[in-house]
Amino acid sequence: MTKSQRPDPVDALLRSGPRRTALPEPAERSRLRTAYGLTQAEIAEALQVTRTTVAGWEAGRSEPQGATRAAYAKLLDGIAGQLAQDAAPQPQPQPQPEPQPQSQPQAPAAPAARAPQAGRRTRDAEQEAPDPRFVNGPLAVLDGDGSAYGAGGLVLSCPAQDIPSLVEWTLAEARLGAARLHRNGKDADPLIVLTDAAAQRLGLPAELEDRRGLRLPADHAVVRRITRAGWQLTQRGFGPWARVFRPAEGGRRQCVQLAVLPWGALDTRSWGGAAGLPAPELAQMLAAYASRVLTPRGSTAVSGLELMTALRPPTRAVKDPATGAWVSGPNPGALTGPADPAPPEAPDEHPVVAALHPRGHQRTPDQVLDEEAYDWIRDPELLTDAECAQPYAVGVDVNMAFAAAANRLTVGLGEPVHVKAPAFDKALPGCWLVDLSGVDLDPRLPNPFTPHGGRPEGPAWYATPTVAYAAELGHGVAPLEAYVRPEHGPYLDAWYTRLRDAYLATMGELGVVPGMPEGEFLAAMERHKRTDPARVALLSAIKATVKGGIGKLRERPQGAGYRPGERWPALERPTWRPDIRAAVIATARVNMHRKMLRLAAVGLHPIAVLSDCAVYLSDGPGPLDFLPYSADGKPLAGGFRLGVSPGMVKHEGTQSLMWAAELLEDGHNPARHIKGTDAAADGE
Repeated sequence: MTKSQRPDPVDALLRSGPRRTALPEPAERSRLRTAYGLTQAEIAEALQVTRTTVAGWEAGRSEPQGATRAAYAKLLDGIAGQLAQDAAPQPQPQPQPEPQPQSQPQAPAAPAARAPQAGRRTRDAEQEAPDPRFVNGPLAVLDGDGSAYGAGGLVLSCPAQDIPSLVEWTLAEARLGAARLHRNGKDADPLIVLTDAAAQRLGLPAELEDRRGLRLPADHAVVRRITRAGWQLTQRGFGPWARVFRPAEGGRRQCVQLAVLPWGALDTRSWGGAAGLPAPELAQMLAAYASRVLTPRGSTAVSGLELMTALRPPTRAVKDPATGAWVSGPNPGALTGPADPAPPEAPDEHPVVAALHPRGHQRTPDQVLDEEAYDWIRDPELLTDAECAQPYAVGVDVNMAFAAAANRLTVGLGEPVHVKAPAFDKALPGCWLVDLSGVDLDPRLPNPFTPHGGRPEGPAWYATPTVAYAAELGHGVAPLEAYVRPEHGPYLDAWYTRLRDAYLATMGELGVVPGMPEGEFLAAMERHKRTDPARVALLSAIKATVKGGIGKLRERPQGAGYRPGERWPALERPTWRPDIRAAVIATARVNMHRKMLRLAAVGLHPIAVLSDCAVYLSDGPGPLDFLPYSADGKPLAGGFRLGVSPGMVKHEGTQSLMWAAELLEDGHNPARHIKGTDAAADGE
């Protein structure tokens, strides 16, 4: 080849221009994409590469070449231009004349849907306008290849190979976390969920050898490495839910929470099938839980309790009148410090019980408050011939019964005060020693004053809602003594509202909404658990948060080393409040009895009740076959009403009359098995 035939090297460089196209720095690439609402997967699809390739470009581990580089540069340049245009000042709309008043009241219009801009992915409202400190959401699910999946389809690249470097990356680069739910509260720490592969990559064992303590031994290599790096673990150690932290500096928290999936962090009894979801879907589900409830902080029971504190923090900033400095002070309407229970409210292990009764003493009803959910069956001898002619046993279950009971419930906030021979006051939270054994009630209904549904045998301790219901039924109540709480308020209202909204939003995504005709509601409930496994797992977690949170108010001592009469760590929490738990459960039981009493007035009596499920005999297989209606076709006022809202009921299950009769004869509760499974095993 002659010199004249040889290609011009300058022309060759020019022809290779697309390969040399300038690109923004890797961090800017990621910022542009997330600001525009795109995922790495969407970028990858448009450029015909893999998502991992895009993640490498944004992390600076690799660079696009040739035509792909040119297309990527064009996309990023277009995004930057569009974002700049969006940020430009917009002309202000001209004021419109105020509308004239309407002669008839109008229903509020639904908010108009915003049209998405061309080429931009729309997002759920709960993912819009993120806090700039936590732009990548509350949490990430880390997989074995270093991909950290977050909310909204986000994928971050995590280079960490051990726990200390993972914590450093999370706090320095990941921009994860969530803003406080109350102005006096604390921001949520970032959560990293470790899949099986991620746990293995970080040096964690496949399972915990300590099955009782559920934690790594203090001399494990992972724990030693955390300590050497200057990080600390809480007293719980490194278990399924672990917190790695350093003491706060300058008011800035340095804490990361880890959830280890192979160690059972997402218990199937509470989280359903969440642990089996692919990492991106699990991240979406957990982000939805974080947005609607709060960032998970352990089991759903722990999260339920933490939500109470997050919504009503115990302290707030107040100005010291003497110095003018801002100091921490109690927050009105909150539980501000630990409070020992009244002796009847305390479980057997509590020191106040040990001080009054010898070890091993079985307390009698006049010594202990026993407010628990129903577990009652009707005496088979009380079944009538007409009832025995009904071929079906049909169960109905109250939606979110404990949440509904917490709504507008006044509970004690401070220490109990002991009074003798008090006049009963239904507005005063506490427990009352009252003799309700003389109240004569229909034996075809459970007695409203005992969990077992039998008649009380003499004086017993009752929470305020139970005594108030006795008065509502027209019976005189004359307490012998009481422990009352003069400081009180609707502590659980915000908790109820947030969980109600979370529950209804999730049910709506599963196709079940308030106001549906009853037939449509029943059909939607039949199919709602077959539509979206991630949303079904989210629904399970929300419901478990309610029950677990109420149960956690009376957490019992744990661990083989505990001895009765000793204090245990839970007692030092402001939210260790067995009196509040008793008030919620008593209200739920009273609500249940009130509805059953209304049905009894038209001749319908249950054959079994378990907590929030009642079983009736019916000539048809569904609730519509036995639930009574008024002459105008409306559900019987004050009775069970089908619907999705908390306090309304759904179809729990149907079995044959003979099936139910055999269980009754053997002393077993048909309500426990009406679905064909054990309700306790199902977490119901």
